[in-house]
Order: sequence, then C-alpha cells, then structure tokens
Amino acid sequence: MVGYRRNFVPGGTYFFTAALQDRTSTYFIDHIDHLLQSVQTVKSKSRFDEVATVVLPDHLHTIWKLPRDDFDYPGRWKAIKSLFTRSLLKYGVPLEKNARGEYLLWQRRYWEHTIMDEQDLKSHIDYIHYNPVKHGYVDNVSAWSHSSFHRYVQSGMLPEDWGGVVKEIKGMNFGE
Repeated sequence: MVGYRRNFVPGGTYFFTAALQDRTSTYFIDHIDHLLQSVQTVKSKSRFDEVATVVLPDHLHTIWKLPRDDFDYPGRWKAIKSLFTRSLLKYGVPLEKNARGEYLLWQRRYWEHTIMDEQDLKSHIDYIHYNPVKHGYVDNVSAWSHSSFHRYVQSGMLPEDWGGVVKEIKGMNFGE
C-alpha cells in the first residue's frame, strides 16, 4: 500500500473534503443537527476557525484555520467522525459494521489541501460556496441553506446574488 503523506503546518489553513462511504446516502443532510453538534463539540475542545463550509447529502467541504502552534487536524477529524457516528447510533439510526467491527458510515480517509496564499484561499472558498450548484442541488448559491455563504452575505463579504443563477448545466462537466 502506498503511504499517504499529509502536510502538517502549525497554524496552517486547510481545505478538506470528507465523505460518507455510501455516496448515495443523505445522512449529512438528514441528520444535519447531529453533524453540526459534533463539529461544535470538537471546536469547543480543540479550537479552530471554520473559514467556510458546505454540507451536502453525502459529503462536505470545509476550510479550517488552526491555532498558531497546532497542526492536529487528524485528531479533530477522528473526533468529529466518532461523535457523529455515536450520535446517529444513539438516535437509533441502524449502521452496518465491517469484518473489523468498524461502522460503515464514513469513507476511511478525507482529502486535505494546505492553503498556500490568499488567492488559493479565495478559490477554495468560492468552490465551497458554489458546490451545491455544481452538483445540481440548487440553481443559485443562496438557495442552499447548509453553507457558510449566508454568513458571508450577512457580513457584507459577498452579495446575495453571488454566483448568478444556473439555467442549464446539461453537458457541462465540472468534475469533483
């Protein structure tokens, strides 16, 4: 197996994609309150700034800024995944286990990218906010409620009509 190397920068800013193992699942949206509580619990114990986030039915994208002398984003992700899984179980959501006794909820890993500069940060924030439109869930960014876009509008950083309205996306290949 190829060893995956993560970039650990104390005080770094990181873009993440985390996904459910079953990409047809809608657990993130169906149980958004449990997911958000899991993130808040971890944030209260292991501080970090959530720069931008979007939650879709089967995956989420987020940008975190870690404290100056801290680079332990893997510990934070482990805690979020564990809390969300335990919360669903407590709520009575049936989750399957694999042969090793692990719940088959989350994809084993997550994707991480170290933000390099202000332009990289802006590009990733835009990507996050436009993602529900890209996936065809809504025709305009403001129509998706599970996004930090609304915080950006309230603070005056983005206009309500940012990203425009998509009338036709057939034939366009956005990738993922």
